[in-house]
Amino acid sequence: MNANTIDAELAKSLPLEDFDVSQTELFARNGLHPYFERLRREDPVHYCKDSIYGPYWSITKYRDIVDIDTNHKVFSSDVSVGAFVLDDTTLNAVDGAMYLPNFLGMDPPTHDVHRMAVSPIVAPQNLLRFEKLIRERTSEVLDSLPIGEEFNWVDLVSIELTTMMLATLLDFPLEDRRKLTRWSDIVTTRPGYGLVDSWEQREAELLECLAYFQRLYDERKALPPRPDLISMLAHAPTMQDLTATDFLGMLVLLIVGGNDTTRSSMSGGALACHLYPDEFTKVKNNPSLLARMVPEIVRWQTPIAHMRRTALEDVEFRGKQIRKGDKVVMWYLSGNRDDEVIDRPMDFIADRPRARQHLSFGFGIHRCLGNRLAELQLKVLWEEATKRYSRIEVVGEPTRVPSNLINGFIDMQVRLHV
Repeated sequence: MNANTIDAELAKSLPLEDFDVSQTELFARNGLHPYFERLRREDPVHYCKDSIYGPYWSITKYRDIVDIDTNHKVFSSDVSVGAFVLDDTTLNAVDGAMYLPNFLGMDPPTHDVHRMAVSPIVAPQNLLRFEKLIRERTSEVLDSLPIGEEFNWVDLVSIELTTMMLATLLDFPLEDRRKLTRWSDIVTTRPGYGLVDSWEQREAELLECLAYFQRLYDERKALPPRPDLISMLAHAPTMQDLTATDFLGMLVLLIVGGNDTTRSSMSGGALACHLYPDEFTKVKNNPSLLARMVPEIVRWQTPIAHMRRTALEDVEFRGKQIRKGDKVVMWYLSGNRDDEVIDRPMDFIADRPRARQHLSFGFGIHRCLGNRLAELQLKVLWEEATKRYSRIEVVGEPTRVPSNLINGFIDMQVRLHV
């Protein structure tokens, strides 16, 4: 009996009060969906009384997630009352972690001020400016790949393309771009999951990140404003009082936001094309379907599995009594599989009607700032891939990130066919 079969059986037999869908092992083996399916059906607002993160509520249905995500006056993101992810220790100064404040961990009006400082980078005119560069780099990467031989798509395609784009947004030295991947991975983990061995090691590497960017910040501060994220921070009047931890918090948000969502979607898209080869062929024969295929990839993969809020007051929600201070977790990965809203949600359908009806970018004031840039990178990748290949074959089982936040991959061996 394989792991998926075991999870399917356990999800049926385990008492609901014993469900803990935060376990990273479930994500590492892609075993979550049976548990989420049962929660959506029987207990869509579910209380887990005990986990390594403490007790928490799971919100698993699409419309309930939208209601929570758009009600920041009752369900807060502010780090002063909790965190915007389930694992407080990755962002808050508790249990040895560094305090990393950023605008995802803020409520209005502070959130709006910080978000506005960097939002020009994804303005429509900048997206037009980036498309030619994205296409050139994507073509170079795809043309360098071996045909008919196994290779790691995550490393040679997903990481390579996203780190080059992120380096461009930051005007970061291209030769050091893989540092961005390392720092992004470290931010979203705790010791014991294969990346770092201790909180001290994690802090040391994040301080290395801070020192590197502080040099870039000081350089940009001394120059006239330029259209990169570091220069925008250096010259924004509202950002002049940033402390070192404020600056690092903003940096790690930009690094993770500019890296993990797109990287995981690029890898998830390759897996979707392997599992649903007819859908890949459909788009290859009709490139206009890319307008639907790209958001469908983002929905089907759901690169950010959850976001968390903290209740600011006692509130009744869908018949459950949520107490002030409770952790409330919006499982986007589950909401994107809610068959009351999305038809055949487990399937990848390249020409899905209303393909943009998904939760992967969030809702409300915290909706993903770089969603259009992410979609542009994905559009270009699959435009170029469908021109070159007849099939993308995934060889063996991919290795997934052991995380309940980043729904992504470490290794995905593929073979390309022309």
